[in-house]
Amino acid sequence: MKNILTPKGWVLGRVVVDAAGLIARIEGSPVTSPLLAAGYVLPGFIDLHVHGGGGTDLMDGETAACVVAKTHAEYGTTSFLATTMTAPEDDLRVATGHLGAAIRKPRGPGQSRILGVHLEGPFLNANKRGSQPAHTRCAAPAELDELLNIAHVRLVTLAPEIEGQLAIIRKLVERGIRVQLGHSTGTYEQGLAALQCGATGFAHLFNAMSGMHHRDPGIVGVAFAHAEYAEMIPDLLHVHPGAVKAAFRAIPKLYCITDSCSAVGMGEGEFTLGAQKVFRRRCESGVRLADGTLAASTLTMDEALRNLVSLGMTIADASDRLSRFPADFLGLQDRGRLVPGAWGDYVALSQNLALEEVCIEGEHVKPASTISVEQP
Repeated sequence: MKNILTPKGWVLGRVVVDAAGLIARIEGSPVTSPLLAAGYVLPGFIDLHVHGGGGTDLMDGETAACVVAKTHAEYGTTSFLATTMTAPEDDLRVATGHLGAAIRKPRGPGQSRILGVHLEGPFLNANKRGSQPAHTRCAAPAELDELLNIAHVRLVTLAPEIEGQLAIIRKLVERGIRVQLGHSTGTYEQGLAALQCGATGFAHLFNAMSGMHHRDPGIVGVAFAHAEYAEMIPDLLHVHPGAVKAAFRAIPKLYCITDSCSAVGMGEGEFTLGAQKVFRRRCESGVRLADGTLAASTLTMDEALRNLVSLGMTIADASDRLSRFPADFLGLQDRGRLVPGAWGDYVALSQNLALEEVCIEGEHVKPASTISVEQP
């Protein structure tokens, strides 16, 4: 028996999944606090910002999507959004079409569920593109319509200060697509206007957005003052631990993503991020462009859990920010929580938070070898 985290608290027992891959029941007895020696069962991790893994990039096609889905499953990610990179119009259309085809196929053995597409650009500010290629542009309704029609797009990241993009936010929201602000030099006022048009999130908080100053709060200030949701990379490299703690106090449902690239699950060396070369250095949780610019991460979601706990967060709170809150952001009630009728997505961990078991829609997946850490 293990400590099972349910929406009503901890239960010492086991999760029973039916033949359809749904949770049939949770057997056991409620406990006020987890029994440390028993280990933990938590909702499967949901990552809304994934670019690659296993040596492949999601811009490379349908086969790459299968490799990425299998790689992240081995680290406890039971579902994710396939995230694009900024690219020329033709290239982006082809890549998005391949992702749409991968999503429409049945989930392959040992693979995470691809929930849909996250368009990170190309509707970004060129002055805050970070590691994004130099193909940013204003959202043209015709291009956007075509992208939305060839794949199940659930999330779009854009810069609100670009002319015409407030109208684009309204259009996306009307279609039930979540919009978050990112890669932006926008002012506080421009960010607030975007929220009033229906935007609800912030891409990799702090990174590639106008920072907060007490006389010029910027996009970060909008998030701190108004956001219920925002995503952040908790690899402790992209964001200082002190800023991580401040953000968790300010934003009620701040959730975590990896922003991971093709180097996940690989050693050091040269990899790709969209059309660009990136380099992984020894003992660093990110990759960099040739000029040293910090690009995407090599973070995995089980590592993210351990990082949050190392900062003093409870396991239950850390779990919410890796599972329940991202599910809530997308409006999903059948994932991100262990309740009867939800998908049988869960992870089992040792008392030291080493990943021991992954279950995706009732299928048991062998986890990659992980490194455990002592809890504080």
